[in-house]
Amino acid sequence: MSHILQIDASLSGAASVSRRATAQIVRDLDAAHITHRDLAASPLPLIDTAWTTARLVAPEDQTPVDRASLALSDTLLAELEAADTIVIGLPVFNFGMPASLKAWVDLVARPRRSFVYTPDGPKGLLTGKRAIIAMASGGTQIGSPGDFASTHLTFVLNFLGITDVTVVDAADYAAAQAA
Repeated sequence: MSHILQIDASLSGAASVSRRATAQIVRDLDAAHITHRDLAASPLPLIDTAWTTARLVAPEDQTPVDRASLALSDTLLAELEAADTIVIGLPVFNFGMPASLKAWVDLVARPRRSFVYTPDGPKGLLTGKRAIIAMASGGTQIGSPGDFASTHLTFVLNFLGITDVTVVDAADYAAAQAA
């Protein structure tokens, strides 16, 4: 059975091009199970000193404070681990991803949980998954010199082990699907 994790970050609500595209992509994929994470409706906290310290403590040595600091990160990672396909709406703000999506990235990029360092370099642990990024930029073309958003997000996903990544232009995708 397929399981999709849909992540939306646009603050534009119903007017959002990336939200329309992610919704259409999810409909087209016709998954058995969908988990929707709306980063605008339920903003994530920024990582802090307690989190950065706790993420390096071995699970058997974590204190209750450490576990509390990592609880949301654990939830977000469980969502990623359960999904076969991750569909991410990527609105571009000032040539990069919005802070809400960056907060999600920071919380899921965790040593020993989503990646490990080996003698041969880093190894992502979230393998066997596919990601589709629906980028809405209002002018920055995918892959252009000014596209720091999709290249950054693709790099992070690859680092985590998700190497099957497709970036689509949200406006083109939504328009083509509406026709």
